[in-house]
Amino acid sequence: MAVEIPQEDAKLIARLQDESTCRAAFAEVIKLYSEPLYWQIRRLVVSHDDANDLLQNTFMKAWMYIENFRGEAKLSTWLYKIALNESITFLEKERKRQNISLDDQESAIINSIAADEFVDGDEVALKLRQAIATLPEKQRIVFNMKYYDEMKYEQMSDILGTSVGALKASYHLAVKKIEQFFENND
Repeated sequence: MAVEIPQEDAKLIARLQDESTCRAAFAEVIKLYSEPLYWQIRRLVVSHDDANDLLQNTFMKAWMYIENFRGEAKLSTWLYKIALNESITFLEKERKRQNISLDDQESAIINSIAADEFVDGDEVALKLRQAIATLPEKQRIVFNMKYYDEMKYEQMSDILGTSVGALKASYHLAVKKIEQFFENND
């Protein structure tokens, strides 16, 4: 299935692939995508410092492999996929480094959300972040992409390599678990 690339993306991709304009074009990519990628990463890894490091890693990987990008997907989809893979790899390494189980990692994430000095928010927003932290990783990713990034299932499917139907089911289950969390923690 061919993905229709927006005109602005096509122009930017052409500039990225031209040696004389690639640096300026990549600076534009960083400007355009730093904030949305940061928040995608941040919602997964929780820590501001870790999110900043992973954002840098994402852009470094994108720069290293930009010549391999053929424009068969949207630029944003490609970048989100890199950021997501960097985040998942980081979480797996942290889990192994700290020798903790998935359940213990959930508790650690909930505690770090409560102690996070970089996030403003009311009690409901804090409770929502804690509820999201209790979700299995795949559901947490799907929920964040749909709820916070307002991403369409088709784009999520391109990024995650999962069918639209499976993504809808994951989102539905995530919403049910979050509702249950709120009911149990009132």
